[in-house]
Amino acid sequence: MKKVILVGSILLVAVMSTACINKWAVQDLNNKAKIYADKGDYTQAIERLKSSIDLDPSIFETHYNLAVVYTQAEDYINAVEEYKKVLEMKPDSADSYYSLATAVNNLAVDMAQGRTRMKEDGSLYTPKADEIDPSEKFEMSEAEKTFVDELYSSATANFEKYLELKPDASDKAEVEAQIQKIYEIQHPIPAVEG
Repeated sequence: MKKVILVGSILLVAVMSTACINKWAVQDLNNKAKIYADKGDYTQAIERLKSSIDLDPSIFETHYNLAVVYTQAEDYINAVEEYKKVLEMKPDSADSYYSLATAVNNLAVDMAQGRTRMKEDGSLYTPKADEIDPSEKFEMSEAEKTFVDELYSSATANFEKYLELKPDASDKAEVEAQIQKIYEIQHPIPAVEG
């Protein structure tokens, strides 16, 4: 019986020690990521945050910070995916809805301007500079037009959810103006010929 208690105690100490080491390592990686992000080295910040998530995928703040760094790096494809994970973890996070709406809206703008494109399989990518001919007028495919419209609708829904969760938000007027701007993009007033 003493051996069982001794082995159980050793296992408990080992588990607790590992948890403490992981917590310290996660915090260290997150701190280093912040330093890199503050310097504008988003590649290094993203790598640190991904490593932190590999150690402990349950920490909301790490996922949120990764989404923010993707947004700062203007990688809206990955930012949107990470914000979705954030909202799965904490569906009542008003600021996460705002951030997701902003990333989705920026992704729609990038697609409308050709900075992000859609492959035939529906996946998104950012074309390399040598894949873009600046002399050609950019035209979205029908699938891209439909997807951009869906993105704008998603941005609106997420801005509205933000306002629902935070009805007294100090930026309420700005958010409502952004919703109106998206509406006008989706429903342009036809030009009158005269």
